Amino acid sequence: MTGSGERLLGELRMIANEGARMDELACALSQAIASVLPHDAARLVGTSPAARSIPSSFSFWHGYDADFGRALLCDYYAGHDPGPPGDLARRPLPVALLGVGDERRHRRFRSLMSRHGAGSVMRVVLKDARGIWGMLELLRGQGARPFCGDDAERVTRLTPRLIEFLRAYVTGGRRMPPGPPPAPGVIIVGADNVIRSATPQANHWRGRPEHRSQCLRWTAESFTIGLAMQTRIHALDPHTAEPLVIGPPPVYGRWFATQGQPLGDSGDVAIVIQAATPRQMLPSFCDWYGITPRERQIIAHLRDAMPPKQIARALELSVHTVNDHLKAVFRKTGACGRDELLAVLTG
Repeated sequence: MTGSGERLLGELRMIANEGARMDELACALSQAIASVLPHDAARLVGTSPAARSIPSSFSFWHGYDADFGRALLCDYYAGHDPGPPGDLARRPLPVALLGVGDERRHRRFRSLMSRHGAGSVMRVVLKDARGIWGMLELLRGQGARPFCGDDAERVTRLTPRLIEFLRAYVTGGRRMPPGPPPAPGVIIVGADNVIRSATPQANHWRGRPEHRSQCLRWTAESFTIGLAMQTRIHALDPHTAEPLVIGPPPVYGRWFATQGQPLGDSGDVAIVIQAATPRQMLPSFCDWYGITPRERQIIAHLRDAMPPKQIARALELSVHTVNDHLKAVFRKTGACGRDELLAVLTG
């Protein structure tokens, strides 16, 4: 990576810690990456090793036409994507140039690119020893130089910094929930993948200022429809991914769970948005904050209202060791003590 790219991505991490809006971060992110690898549009998708799903709970889009973005997400959820992140993650170099193969999915993607003025698309899965943290996709328009193998090697060198950025985005904001959680909300998606209706509570969940930009509105809509598609697939084959997404506070202001439920045999789907339970959020929470397996055990017992002495007996540790682990958790999460940590986990 060039010195300027290293510096810009480092600055981006600081911007994420300051709680900038998602659209502002998307623009800054694209500019930082462009200093290393020129492109016309970029999207960065965030997940965590525990989530095991991409696209996941949040993403940054810059320069994408709304119709093209919707089509990309629709193809992904329908199983037509030519570069599934799970497949890329198993490659020594987890990068793909999309639409350049002879397989049916690549031919379909080339047609999609042509209709929307895209000339070349490159995707890299962001992974480290702990697992997958997301993916980066870069686009160049028709007439621009197509991405090549050298570009693929250059973009993979951005991976550590991009993972840092994602973690800063999740962990850099307010940890304490802003009051009691809103009531669960419900969105109804018809069999034709059109959003039919939403309860006032669902609109309340989706009504944060961060979601008012045009880009964020259509990506949220596409995510909802995609989850409905995933719900129907799971209903037919329970071995497929469960239609459940657990997301961090920057999206809706607190840890949330979004789940799809089929409504009989009509093809209609109910998408339920609600506050995540401590059990649901703990795996991803530990990923983002770098919590060790032993620290996670202690947090789980603490969440169940066990005092340190009981935790020590349950885990066959000394009370001193348990307290040392708790201090490490407080340092990593920025919590002032057990009460604040528990408020995050149960809020």
